[in-house]
Formats: sequence, structure tokens, C-alpha cells
Amino acid sequence: MLVLGGTGEARRLAAALVGAGVDVLSSLAGRVADPVLPEGEVRVGGFGGADGLADWLATHRPRAVVDATHPFAARITASAAAAAARQGTPLLRLQRPGWTPGPGDRWTYVDSLAEAARAVHDAGTVFLTTGRQGVGAFAALPGRVLVRAVDPPGEPLPAGAVLLLARGPFTVDEETALMGEHGVDVVVTKDSGGHMTEAKLVAARQLGLPVVLVRRPPLPAGVEVVTTVEEALAWITG
Repeated sequence: MLVLGGTGEARRLAAALVGAGVDVLSSLAGRVADPVLPEGEVRVGGFGGADGLADWLATHRPRAVVDATHPFAARITASAAAAAARQGTPLLRLQRPGWTPGPGDRWTYVDSLAEAARAVHDAGTVFLTTGRQGVGAFAALPGRVLVRAVDPPGEPLPAGAVLLLARGPFTVDEETALMGEHGVDVVVTKDSGGHMTEAKLVAARQLGLPVVLVRRPPLPAGVEVVTTVEEALAWITG
């Protein structure tokens, strides 16, 4: 089995497969300096796009591919769909559901980081939690911007940026304290979904702060999708 990973779901799937005696290779993109490694065999680094992955599939002939990458890893997901179709390799997309707003949430959805930057241009202190990639879209913001990422961004930061290097998960109390300490006026994030990073949304709700969420990119047509590790295991073993 080839698991395209880098998420908590990918790590749980790899652990379950190893526990069941299934040979599994987890592939990580290598964009984080010190990633949390899954159980089983691991490779780090890209395949070279759809063509490179198709060549790898032709050479190694895995039983199937599970794309369990981040919901915003659109390029990898597109490459996986194209390569698997070309080689006739079964492909499953494991993607956790997005977040759903509840009572008290003040969410605004946008379609891109650039649109998010326009939405918060005059919003005061911005808490930017979209990750290190794409930070350059916010470089022209005139106000104070808290930029939180695991590793330093390689793109220009806003003039008023405060860089917070930290790896979650964070608690609601920690997020509430951070937003209060820095006088956050608005939170910007991606609709990543899951419990690992939702504390900031709960904190924003409790503080009455607006949140700008970037919608997920669309999935390639024709790809089978499940939302839980259990469903992925059933697909693999069924």
C-alpha cells in the first residue's frame, strides 16, 4: 500500500495497516523540517508530479494508493488522481470533513488566500493561521499580523508581522489567552477540518471574533472519497 501522508489520519491509517500485517509505505512531501513520522516504511520528498508518480507506480506496483494528504494539498491530490488513472492503480481519497459553523460563530468563507487578504485589509490585528505556504498573499496588509507556522515561511511577511513558530495542537485556553494578549481582531484560517486545530475557532467564538475561512479546493472528478480511517480500512480490506 502507498499512503500519501502528512496528516493525523494518514498516521492512524499507517499504524492500523502495520498492525494488520499489511506492507505500507507512507510518502511525505518534505515541506516540514521535522515531521511526525508514521509507523512503517517512510519516504520523504516528492515524486516529480503526475509523471514521476506514474513511473513509480509502474515500477513498484502497489496494491492501491490512499491519498491522505492535507485537504489543501491540491497539487499532490491532482497528481495522484492522474497517475493512478494512467496506471490503473486503485485510488482512494481520505479527507476529513470541513468545519461546520455553530451558534455564535461569525464566519466568512472566501475562495482564496488573496480574497482572504482583501477581506481583512482594514481589520486591525489579524491572526493568520493558514500555514507557512501562501503567506505572501498577505504581505501588503498594513496592520499588525500574527503569523503562526511550524517552520519559518519562505515568502515575504507583512511589515507589521509577528512570527509565532509553534506546533499544535493547542487548547482553547491557550488560543484564548494568545488572542487576548495580542489584541486579535480577526482570525484567518483554512477550512482544514478536524479536532486537532479547531481550538482557535472555539476561542474566536467565545471572544466574539470574526473568522475568515478559505474554502477547500475541489477534488478531481471521479475519485472515491471517504472521511474516516475506518472507512479507508474497510475499502482496503474489502
